[in-house]
Amino acid sequence: MPLFRDSSAPPDPATVHHVPVSWGVFGAAVVVCFTLFNAAYVGWWCPHDLAPDEAHYWDWSRRLDYGYYSKGPLIAWLIRAGCTLFGDTPFGVRSVAVTCCGLLLLGLWRLCLDATKNEQIAFGVLLSATTLPLTTAVGVVSTIDGPFLACWAWATVATLRKRWTLAGWLVTVGTLAKPTMLLFPACVALLLVVHPEWRTRRVWAFFVVSPIGLLPLLAWNAAHDWVSVRHLFGHAGNGGDPAPWYSPLAFVGGQFALLLGGWFVLWVVAAWRVRPGRASSASTCLWCLSVPVFGVFLLMTVRTTGEVNWPAPAYIGGAVLIAMWLSETTHRWRMGMVCLISLGLLGSVVVRWPGLVRPQLAAMLAQPTENHPTPVRRLDPTARLAGWRTLAKAVDEVRNELGEPAELVAMAWNVPGELAFYCAGQPTVYTFAPAVGDRFSQYDLWRPNPVADAQAFRGKTFVYVGTELPHGVFDRIERVRRVTATDGGVPVATWDVWVGRGFRGFGSPLHRPRY
Repeated sequence: MPLFRDSSAPPDPATVHHVPVSWGVFGAAVVVCFTLFNAAYVGWWCPHDLAPDEAHYWDWSRRLDYGYYSKGPLIAWLIRAGCTLFGDTPFGVRSVAVTCCGLLLLGLWRLCLDATKNEQIAFGVLLSATTLPLTTAVGVVSTIDGPFLACWAWATVATLRKRWTLAGWLVTVGTLAKPTMLLFPACVALLLVVHPEWRTRRVWAFFVVSPIGLLPLLAWNAAHDWVSVRHLFGHAGNGGDPAPWYSPLAFVGGQFALLLGGWFVLWVVAAWRVRPGRASSASTCLWCLSVPVFGVFLLMTVRTTGEVNWPAPAYIGGAVLIAMWLSETTHRWRMGMVCLISLGLLGSVVVRWPGLVRPQLAAMLAQPTENHPTPVRRLDPTARLAGWRTLAKAVDEVRNELGEPAELVAMAWNVPGELAFYCAGQPTVYTFAPAVGDRFSQYDLWRPNPVADAQAFRGKTFVYVGTELPHGVFDRIERVRRVTATDGGVPVATWDVWVGRGFRGFGSPLHRPRY
């Protein structure tokens, strides 16, 4: 018995008088309701501060450009559009995530309809996708993954329909969000090799249009000493310590956890069952846009520890592969599907409201100590979105107590955006990162800055967040606050706030800077 009834089969005469269920309408309703729920959550119920990446990109949006240090310009453009409509507020920033997640789900639904020709199966895929914690993160946190994955989903739809020019333009837009989008043309090239049916005369338009998004990135990098290329190679592990031998295993384990175990297993099995040579043309297309992407990032973990979100585009076509395979299996999978959806819903609730389980997680760990003040961060990744308002409030208090103008600085690249967003007046914030051994960032390209242009800041007073600096950087330095942010009595983040008077400059970097 198939998992879903074939909607093209003739109706049972005994029930012909009933109005048929329109699964297409249900699918549209799911996308609209999920998007509206995300908007309401972000606007009123969200307990999370901006993630460091979000605040970083928001700071980019205050200086619009056609390229940035580590990513394309699209996320900054979109955030500025959101903030123009809704103000420089969390909702203004996160309206990008809400919109892009809606477009992603709509693209996934359209893709499944085109591939399976079955509204019931498409509805099942769409409903399952909304329960994944990964989808929750994409729909709430405004990072490059939202627009990137939305472009990938719709480029897959266009490819499946052989609308090559449209697919090329979608790749161009996606490249402006994340250069990883350039894997898409490589996957299409593989598709042309393994399945001759896809070699049409119009396909050349795709390969002409799709690299256009790379042109502004190349032009910007040529004017900035190719810093994005340096960063990319540094991120990929070149020049650094080699990844441990178990890095590929850890990467696979991370993907297993990200997809709640069962979905990852189903994807692996479906990819094997419908591999090229054993499946339809549509299945081969989805396979080529899924499995090779995962393979590329798995191979990269030989050199560097991978990020859990790297292979996310592989699971867009992968979700449809799972549906196509499961639709041909027996009903024994139904209970497993129900369990996975229920587990996903539970995980999504925890991601949205981590305070529900944070005390229980803290009770499983050792008590906070001077050296390890926030042990809960080991088990709770959402803790990195907590405490930034508390830090900014403390920094504002220090600034007011000084009674004199002071520059704001942070040690690491990921803190200035948070201070700039949450401190009173949303001031300009700098970083000492390259001088103290942290990596370069966009802040080091904006001039003047206190590392590259010490003469412009010499003698000034600084309020900075980080660790103690050696003698010689300031005439006098003192720690004035240790800020500990808590949630439900559980310490989630801690920082030291310092005041340095009489800035002298670093002379030479204290450590070798990293890209």
